[in-house]
Amino acid sequence: MEISALQKERAAYQPKLPKALQGAVKIVEGAPTKSVDNQEEIKKLFPNTYGMPLIEFVPGEKANNKKLNLGVILSGGQAPGGHNVISGLFDTLKKLNPENRLYGFLMGPGGLVDHEYIEITSDFIDQYRNTGGFDMIGSGRTKLEKEDQFEKGLEIIRKLDISAIVIIGGDDSNTNACVLAEYYAAKKYGVQVIGCPKTIDGDLKNDQIETSFGFDTATKTYSELIGNIERDCNSARKYWHFIKLMGRSASHIALECALQTQPNICLISEEIEAKDLTLNDVVENIAKAVAHRAEQGNNFGVVLIPEGLIEFIPAIGRLIQELNDLLAAHGSDYKDLDKDAQRAYILEHLSKENAATFETLPEGVARQLSLDRDPHGNVQVSLIETEKLLSEMVGAKLEKWAKEGKYKGSFAPQHHFFGYEGRCAAPSNFDADYCYALGTSAAQLVANGKTGYMAIIKNTTAKTDEWRAGGVPITMMMNMERRNGEMKPVIRKALVELDGKPFKAFAANRDQWAMNTEYVYPGPIQYWGPAEVCDQPTKTLKLEQE
Repeated sequence: MEISALQKERAAYQPKLPKALQGAVKIVEGAPTKSVDNQEEIKKLFPNTYGMPLIEFVPGEKANNKKLNLGVILSGGQAPGGHNVISGLFDTLKKLNPENRLYGFLMGPGGLVDHEYIEITSDFIDQYRNTGGFDMIGSGRTKLEKEDQFEKGLEIIRKLDISAIVIIGGDDSNTNACVLAEYYAAKKYGVQVIGCPKTIDGDLKNDQIETSFGFDTATKTYSELIGNIERDCNSARKYWHFIKLMGRSASHIALECALQTQPNICLISEEIEAKDLTLNDVVENIAKAVAHRAEQGNNFGVVLIPEGLIEFIPAIGRLIQELNDLLAAHGSDYKDLDKDAQRAYILEHLSKENAATFETLPEGVARQLSLDRDPHGNVQVSLIETEKLLSEMVGAKLEKWAKEGKYKGSFAPQHHFFGYEGRCAAPSNFDADYCYALGTSAAQLVANGKTGYMAIIKNTTAKTDEWRAGGVPITMMMNMERRNGEMKPVIRKALVELDGKPFKAFAANRDQWAMNTEYVYPGPIQYWGPAEVCDQPTKTLKLEQE
């Protein structure tokens, strides 16, 4: 395969490891753990993997030369650094025992169920070191949750003499990893399951997981693009750019990009929900900033919008919750109706309050809310063009104000959605190192006989040498939530904390950014040069770890 000059150079980069993972490793076990909530329910569902201790790796004296074959799965949406997790797994396995083998299941968890796999060899993996994407083995969104899937997977696990499966994924994928680990432990099959924390959205984090991999690279990629738009905006001085950013369940990406680029406006979904704002409140706040800048002769600006915003507006959130339950229960009655009949069906079956909210929405948005759900039973909010909805409503508000003599200016919106542009970027040095260390930790968890754990790396704002590696029981991060109309055990998502340092740093500056033009142009990710340019973590992580 043809490779670029950058990829050739990056292939030679040797990711840095924490001291504890550089040679022989031993484990130190902490106190027993419990789940973040619903302890009795989670313990009952996971009796074999609940309450296990936290684990930290420290330098050991004797190398473990255990014979191991591992299987690895990339699950869910892409995130920069996945290939380096697999590289860390591979290199550690071969270091433990050159006869050890690593098998990649193709196109996600479905590859395990359908017995689609390849053996990952040295020549093969060398083409993918320090590259973005999941194209080494592909990814998929098949959910591992049924016993027949677990048993079908076991057939190929036995055939290939695999000791453990490593699932690289987000909160839903790691929830599935936990269910699989529990099933194999309950059956005493002797098959271990380990997870790795992946998601560019940044919502898989807690006291043990400082950041999910891919967030660093994706936000730096988006911030470069936003900086380019800001510079264009400040050059032409005639457009308002409405930029929607990935992040369905939390606003971490939008917040990080705002801290990096200082746009005029950045909406934070969690704040809108906490303040119980209506869609009209949000529109009015943007329109006021547009009008104020117009008074200064600045008919231009940049607005950042989290992808999941619409779900966080309380009235719309309540509507979506009822729609999710309605479509989960009666989707078969509904799906074959024509468009008008579907609208009538929804209005007839919704509660009075939610039916009233549904009727007030622009027709296109109402339609998008009533379309098919994603595999987890959620509204596909990425299909809702929130950036266009907001700019149209702001434009209408400004027209009304102009007629009343309250606004003199021009308003010409441009629209962007940055999503796929960041998911497969070549990983930053931070993500390259972090992911390689996660893969190494995952292999060591397996070598030390652990199952139902997620690999973790802590102290990540220090030098790589000082990072701390280990594992956290996946059950520790779980609680019960409503999914597809029923209560299920899931890993709790981390939302933007309004009393956290990253949000407070943003809130302290946003009024100034709204009125003035204080754009920052971060430029592309740097791979070579001084550490203060190339090896910096995100502003979010720095502020959180201060």
